Amino acid sequence: MSATIARSPQALPPARRSFVRRNLPYLLIAPSVIMLLALIAYPLLFALRSSFYFWNLQIGPEPQAFVGFDNYVQAFNAFDFQDALVNTLILSIAGTAIEFVLGLSIALLLLRALPGMNVVRALLILPTTIAPIVVGFLFRYLYDPGGGLITWLLKSTGLPIPPEGLLGSPTTALAAVLFADVWQWTPFFAIVLYASLLSVPDEIIEAARLDRASAWTILMRIKLPLIRRTAVIIVMLRFMQLFNTFDTVLVLTRGGPGTSTRTLGYSLYEQGLINFNIGLVSAMTWITVLIVNVIVALYVFFAFRNEEW
Repeated sequence: MSATIARSPQALPPARRSFVRRNLPYLLIAPSVIMLLALIAYPLLFALRSSFYFWNLQIGPEPQAFVGFDNYVQAFNAFDFQDALVNTLILSIAGTAIEFVLGLSIALLLLRALPGMNVVRALLILPTTIAPIVVGFLFRYLYDPGGGLITWLLKSTGLPIPPEGLLGSPTTALAAVLFADVWQWTPFFAIVLYASLLSVPDEIIEAARLDRASAWTILMRIKLPLIRRTAVIIVMLRFMQLFNTFDTVLVLTRGGPGTSTRTLGYSLYEQGLINFNIGLVSAMTWITVLIVNVIVALYVFFAFRNEEW
């Protein structure tokens, strides 16, 4: 009984009790933070060290020679890396913009009291629950030149289809990959933006309508500013996800034809798990990390520079 009382918080000295109360939240999340740092920091530091060595697992299990920044120079000079960087930027910027605009449009439509909206809201989340690998296989069949549904629809409307198919032509392959991603992730924007729009006070909207403000003015001057923080954050998260696009490209095109759909994620996979060039893929990893961090840092700076927290 006395031991239990001695261990109770009330029995602690006031200074120690105050210290425990003040730091309890940090102590509770410390294990998760330590685990997260271990899962992130160790691979990055391992990749940083390996990037300065010539190391190919087809030659030996250990690094063969210290080469300094040669791996970084080789990565930048590789034609496929440059093409992969351009394709990745196109997919990331165009995909994020299209998904945001379509998602916002769907969210605004969901606000209306139309018949069947409850069913639509329930079905809308389904594409985001499908694994990207599965989405890739699904769209491979939809794009099939012989009898794919999308190919048939485009032909029925009179649009020209390349003889080698949408995924076989360098002019349409990247757009086909982008369309598959837009189909899967537009509902994510729609659901999050819809939830944010529900938090906009009805009194403000009604006051604007009494002042004869148009729907466009209400959207641009009231709704979007009030959900701005949410919109900025989900755009940033989706951009980072798209920048790491790999699985959809792997299933649909394997980076082809040529390098027309090669992304940085696919290049890392090819160099690391097919060619086993650990030194080069480590350098490419750090180049990718630096590019993403610079873009995100600039985005956050310009997006939040006038914000008051």
